[in-house]
Amino acid sequence: MIKAYFPLQPLVFSLLVLPALADGPKDNVATEVREIPPPGIAVPEAVAVELTKGADALRQALDEVAAAQAKRADLLALLPDVEVYWKALAWTLENQQFYKESEFKAAREILAEGLERARQLKAGQAPWLKQKGLVVRGYRSRIDGSVQPYGLVIPESYTGAPIRVDAWFHGRGETVSELAFIEQRRKQAGQATPKDAIVLHPYGRYCCANKFAGEIDLLEALEHASQYYQLDPDRTVVRGFSMGGAACWQFAVHYADRWCAASPGAGFSETPEFLRVFQGEDVSNVPWYQKKLWHWYNATDSALNLFHCPTVAYSGELDRQKQAADMMEAALRAEQIDLLHLIGPKMEHKIDPGSMAEIERRLASITAAGRAPMPFEVHFATWMLRYNRMHWVVVDELEEHWERTRVHAFITAASAVTVKTQNVTALTLDMESGLCPLSPLQRPVVTIDGQAVEVRRPKSDRSWQVHLRRGQGGQWMETLAATQNGKTGLVKHHGMQGPIDDAFMEPFLMVMPTGKAWHEATGKWVNEEAEHAVREWRKQFRGDAPQRPDSAVTEEDIAANNLVLWGDPSSNAVLARVLPKLPIQWTEKGVIANGKTYAANSHMPILIFPNPLNPERYVVINSGVTYREYAYLNNARQVPMLPDWAVVDLAEAPNPVTPGRIADAGFFDEHWQWKPGPKE
Repeated sequence: MIKAYFPLQPLVFSLLVLPALADGPKDNVATEVREIPPPGIAVPEAVAVELTKGADALRQALDEVAAAQAKRADLLALLPDVEVYWKALAWTLENQQFYKESEFKAAREILAEGLERARQLKAGQAPWLKQKGLVVRGYRSRIDGSVQPYGLVIPESYTGAPIRVDAWFHGRGETVSELAFIEQRRKQAGQATPKDAIVLHPYGRYCCANKFAGEIDLLEALEHASQYYQLDPDRTVVRGFSMGGAACWQFAVHYADRWCAASPGAGFSETPEFLRVFQGEDVSNVPWYQKKLWHWYNATDSALNLFHCPTVAYSGELDRQKQAADMMEAALRAEQIDLLHLIGPKMEHKIDPGSMAEIERRLASITAAGRAPMPFEVHFATWMLRYNRMHWVVVDELEEHWERTRVHAFITAASAVTVKTQNVTALTLDMESGLCPLSPLQRPVVTIDGQAVEVRRPKSDRSWQVHLRRGQGGQWMETLAATQNGKTGLVKHHGMQGPIDDAFMEPFLMVMPTGKAWHEATGKWVNEEAEHAVREWRKQFRGDAPQRPDSAVTEEDIAANNLVLWGDPSSNAVLARVLPKLPIQWTEKGVIANGKTYAANSHMPILIFPNPLNPERYVVINSGVTYREYAYLNNARQVPMLPDWAVVDLAEAPNPVTPGRIADAGFFDEHWQWKPGPKE
């Protein structure tokens, strides 16, 4: 992908990037990985002292605001609006991420603005809430408790009435620290400034193409902004270019029913072909489970969902990243949908003014009509239950994760619904109050996969919720609950379906061992991998991973968090506590996983599983986010590298791709039991 994202020309809308042909062949050498974020420039001692004192003063001012407004929950909720300024300055200093001398001046201005906000908030004022134009905001993430910045462009015409909102995803920028991002959001409106609309610029957790925690960043930023501005949920648009275009494709297919429209430009829309074409990378030897995991962020694999999201795609005629929209065009054509694909004549990696004007014209027309909240037909594709809903169709359980899953549902008469499914064993038809068009006078008939099932009537508020399950012999029936989880043992369901990386999209707590490991080699590996996970979370997802020693974990921790347990049953007391109800057998001598035995002094298990102490949260053993340094070099690589479980052979040291040699790995079945991998 492309490297930076600052504007180059006033007359041509660019990605805000420096030109590049690709990340280059050197970025295909996994043994020689350059550092991301890259090292910054040397900071003169006098400047470092000045800014450090300033950061300390701002931190003290924040503490004073918290003390002064301790009884004002509304004002305390605004602390992140100040704290993002402190974080931008303190983290840039600490991580040595100044990249040009002009950023020293930006740091001083950001410090002054942060101090002024702190002064105002201490006095019980928050004038930036009424500010028009460019506004920097911040929220505290539920994932890790970090403060994350986002920018807003508030039009002068905003009166407090419901207003269109466009979310714009930024391009790749390896040097886009919080300080650089806030400086841009203070001074640049960005490429898209539609009339009478608020534009929200998410930071996206730095440079991950808005995946994983970066995906949740948009949802949290929109939720936070909606507390202070009347964002119209029926006129919300997702947009972006280059890496931001990739993010837009992903959001468009994963949450198609949330947006009024999508407008992606360039970027990538899937992993394997993009890496082959754009990066020149051979992906033929990728493990089978990684190929399945590509489905998570391959927008091409869920292109059907764009039936529900009007889409205006753009590519430069000469841009190699036109490949992204070409791939989506082919995927949509297979679904009998013709993509509207605007081409910038003779354009490379830029949006020309004429194309931008046409994009704005079309989006204005779409948003004027608004999003349809209650379509009479729903077409839904998914591969995992994290994405399990499209309008009034909710998929509750699957035959098998990571296989193609589809639902086509039609309201065919006043009391008739027709549903066709693929790879689904349980689903819910769920229409909210006031939206159900079915007659409340009679029991509807749902014809599902050719079988007629008479079900309950809509309620008097015109809501309707029906749970359907496919039983023995393939017969569908109405049931009282959406899922049988806990009634017939564990069942994979929404939010509890794996793989390992799914645990880091919700609140998590890293539980560190305080005891002695069974073996010196495994204990050393655990310490290094835990340090790696914490360090890389900070560098790549811009937060401090919450940590607690095993001896201090509380019932509240267990209730609120996915627990990431580092160590072995000898070194980690929480791991020892839950081990009897995990599917592995683990003693000082050996580890038994999926019917195979491994020496415990040279192998370590990695897995995700419902927490036996709280089955609605995960436990993860000995893993952070599963993609590593090699994946940072190209955003299309930033996908899960391990499935539900793995066994690591420590004979091979951790490297930029894996935590050691992967002796075996695979997925649990739909009841969280072992299942065989594919035949060789």
